[in-house]
Amino acid sequence: MKKQLFLLLVVIFTVFSCQPNEKTAPANSIFYNGIIHTVDANNTKPEAIAVRAGKIVFVGSLEEANDYKGDSTLMIDLEGKTMTPGFIETHGHLMGLGYNELNLNLMGIKNYDEMIDLVAEAVEKAEPGEWILGRGWHQSKWDKQPDKLVKGFQTHDKLSAVSANNPVFLRHASGHAAFANAKAMEIAGVNQLAIEGNIPEIEGGEVITDENGNPTGIFSERATSLINKYIPEEDEERNNTALALAIKACQRNGITSFHDASASQETIDRYQQFKDDGKLGVRLYVMIAGPDRDLTKKWLNQGPMIDSVDHLLTVRSIKLNCDGALGNRGAWLLEEYSDMPGEYGMATLPMEYVLEVSRGGLEKGFQVCAHAIGDRANREILDQYETAFNENPIITDHRFRIEHAQHIHPDDIPRFGQMNVIAAMQAVHLSSDRAWAIERLGEKRIKEGAYMWQSLLKSGAKVINGTDVPVEPIKPLASFFASVTRQSLDGMPKGGYEPNEKMTREQALRSYTIDAAYGEFEETVKGSIEVGKLADFTVFSQDIMTVEEDKILDTKVEMTVLGGKVVYLRKK
Repeated sequence: MKKQLFLLLVVIFTVFSCQPNEKTAPANSIFYNGIIHTVDANNTKPEAIAVRAGKIVFVGSLEEANDYKGDSTLMIDLEGKTMTPGFIETHGHLMGLGYNELNLNLMGIKNYDEMIDLVAEAVEKAEPGEWILGRGWHQSKWDKQPDKLVKGFQTHDKLSAVSANNPVFLRHASGHAAFANAKAMEIAGVNQLAIEGNIPEIEGGEVITDENGNPTGIFSERATSLINKYIPEEDEERNNTALALAIKACQRNGITSFHDASASQETIDRYQQFKDDGKLGVRLYVMIAGPDRDLTKKWLNQGPMIDSVDHLLTVRSIKLNCDGALGNRGAWLLEEYSDMPGEYGMATLPMEYVLEVSRGGLEKGFQVCAHAIGDRANREILDQYETAFNENPIITDHRFRIEHAQHIHPDDIPRFGQMNVIAAMQAVHLSSDRAWAIERLGEKRIKEGAYMWQSLLKSGAKVINGTDVPVEPIKPLASFFASVTRQSLDGMPKGGYEPNEKMTREQALRSYTIDAAYGEFEETVKGSIEVGKLADFTVFSQDIMTVEEDKILDTKVEMTVLGGKVVYLRKK
């Protein structure tokens, strides 16, 4: 009997000892031989990372990582390069990124004449009557200004001269204005309205006219709708092509997650189809287009869509566009523009609606993300948020955000931390805008309230980072560089603008990783390299945490890993 019991115990021990356990079950891949920044609480410096089924199963020494090595484990040698958690773009426009790859990209033009040349080339390739669309021009960045300006903008005469048979509509880099030629305005009936003296006043927008009441071609803020509704809708094939191009652009630039700042139901459905088809190669956190009141009401009634399994497509926030931008003097200010007395910018949504959506968001579990660039817009939104919070004090983990938070009155900076409002900022805007923004705001307002990253962090607020693509190129290292240097991308001025507001490199890295994940309620599943989290990584050619500041922008994205799979590898 004892012998039989002994044999039974031997069999049981043998069976169970042969079962793979969590530690010894083979990993799909092991990453090693690189500099690894985990961004965990202890700033751990491991030698190797083991990944299984899309998640991190080990972080530690290479010797211990070998316990996870099996016959089919892929050993990925980082060759001394630098790995971080996957970078998260916290404010961009994914379809806009895709269409920038398809339409005229005006981001790099130096002046109005270059714009005209590009349009003329497009006209030569187009059929008569075909719309020519583009985006990216910014008059304040041009190296020379046109002879004729109205309210600081060019007029359409030269544009119309090279495009008589093609309607043209070119969006400002900020997305808050657009430039139309005579043909586009003819189709929209704007020219006839001008002749009749009946150009409509647009709430939250403006058709800019000259001294004779003629439209200059510039449509600011919501006035762009006068032209937009005549532009033919894109067909499904072209929409899908744009999305596929946008995903590839994210992967090339080390972006593993993307906060899409305003999407229609049609766009959300397209994202869902890409996910269903296995083609959604970036994790999406989607903001509903809040100005669409019917869409907002629909989602508030049905509740958020939270992807707690694949973490690929979540819809749980509402984007409210509450003012314009500094570039077109649409940002809503407490005091008039320094370079245009009498102009204060404008609210592009009623504050009553902001309060209504804030109340609904708290009740239904939606985060509210309100666009505010001017100091009055920031104050007004904080006021609406505060009213809603006070009415519903039980909900404390709301993580409401202000998108851009670019110019804030000093009295309002502490409110971000006090109210747990996230500042979703794009540091690269300082690099692009600071040199001319001082003309809009004056020295005092710039120094006391613009791009206040360190002050916001000291208030206790989270500051999260991005590029606002396609307003800026989707290059996270440009925003990282701006965060730590406060310089233009050509390194000016020496020492940076308002250097006390610089981020440390640790803060800048957090703003693109763990704090960015916090901005979408996902800090427990991504944003740092820790066991149990998603295996999303960005691999850089050099160590962005130690390389000289003037070498940061020389860094290349070598590899992008999403859920343990290499989705981008730079060609040698």
